[in-house]
Amino acid sequence: MNNTLQEPSVRKGDEVIVTIESLAYGGMGIGRVGPFVVFVKQGLPGQTVKVFVYKKRKGFAEARIVEILTESPDATEPVCEHFPICGGCKHQHLSYEKQVEQKRNQVQDIFQRLGGFESVPIDTVIPADSIYEYRNKMEFTISNRRWVDQNEPEEAKKDFALGLHIPGRFDKILDINQCHIQPSIGNKILSIVRQTAMEHKLKPYDARTHNGYLRHLMLRFGSQTNDIMVNIVTSYEKTEFLKPIVDILLEKVPEITCIINNINTRKADVAYGEYEILLHGKPVITEKIGDLNFEISANSFFQTNTMQGEALYNVAMEKASLTDEEIVWDLYCGTGTITLFLAQKAKEAYGFELIRSSIEDANRNAILNGIGNAFFIKANLDTFLKGTNRHQFPPPDVIVIDPPRAGMHEDTVKLIPKIAPNRVVYISCNPTTQARDIALLSKRGFDLKSLTVVDMFPHTPHIETVALLVNRRTLQD
Repeated sequence: MNNTLQEPSVRKGDEVIVTIESLAYGGMGIGRVGPFVVFVKQGLPGQTVKVFVYKKRKGFAEARIVEILTESPDATEPVCEHFPICGGCKHQHLSYEKQVEQKRNQVQDIFQRLGGFESVPIDTVIPADSIYEYRNKMEFTISNRRWVDQNEPEEAKKDFALGLHIPGRFDKILDINQCHIQPSIGNKILSIVRQTAMEHKLKPYDARTHNGYLRHLMLRFGSQTNDIMVNIVTSYEKTEFLKPIVDILLEKVPEITCIINNINTRKADVAYGEYEILLHGKPVITEKIGDLNFEISANSFFQTNTMQGEALYNVAMEKASLTDEEIVWDLYCGTGTITLFLAQKAKEAYGFELIRSSIEDANRNAILNGIGNAFFIKANLDTFLKGTNRHQFPPPDVIVIDPPRAGMHEDTVKLIPKIAPNRVVYISCNPTTQARDIALLSKRGFDLKSLTVVDMFPHTPHIETVALLVNRRTLQD
């Protein structure tokens, strides 16, 4: 028997020493015991660490650091007091240049290993200019089950928290004093809401018993307009309870544009409700991307990083190669931001989306910007592309795809070659499903010509990619 083929005897509960080679997609460090892979929480490339193995599976193990024996040359001091307990930023302790390099390597590895591409045409990686205070939307949870640090005194108050979920725990909320990836004014609002709610004894929601009033605090910021939306999500309608919070917010933060109360009576832990009540101002804020203005309601989708969102759309525009003569179809168009952006250089642009409220937002923004060559259609793509209804629209020269994390339905992938666009611009927040879908399209007549990585979310494992596929028939013509 060839012993070199046997797995090393790494067992759950062991302590082993590994050197971290790189970061896996998702953020864990990759180390090895012989050929056996050990994924290390918070491990950084270049570290040598002693780790505790807490999970063993066939072919790999997961571990946490017990001791750093040799520090990474790219390690840096995190700025946040909540790091690493808060799971929002996994890599504040790694230099930003190294973060971007690792994301590029992850995309290349995913397309080679999962997509089967021998060479991956990554043309560029676009880093963020602002690596802090870049998020234009934050969702905080209000709970009666605060995460208590082991170093806190026994008498510390535990029954009110306004912050973020502890990773892997739906029931424990880390009380956040300051979040560095939202604008600093958001931290002021956070502090005021917490203090006022506690002073007036407003009951936080209990996710286990489903009792309590305050559920979420959602903030939206207009990065280009300075608009601010405060959205307080409660479990039932009782707006008089919120009056002290509204009054003091307007007194101490006069920059606030609107305050909204969303009512969520359901058990689902989501930061939006069945209906909303306007408490101050207008029910929307305005944001700009390029030359376009967008009205954003409390529950509508919008790119979470405005500046990098514009960079992303510029990449999509470049790959689409529009000359004012093309028909563009935008699948999974959401609130139509990409559709409207591309319509500026297209003959006509059609956005297809299942959610009716998103279509309404898209039409409103088309009117706001005076764009008359963009049209929005409510459609379930899984059935719409199969049927005859699609033939009432002019066939596309370019198809833009920006699907959810799960990627496209397999039937949709099969139908795109039948529609036969010259170009496909595929935008994705999940390179694993993107690589899978593009591999299927490459078997059906499309060549992957270029791939751009846009870092939308510094300090996190999230990756945004824009791929260009060209119809081989077009190349032959």
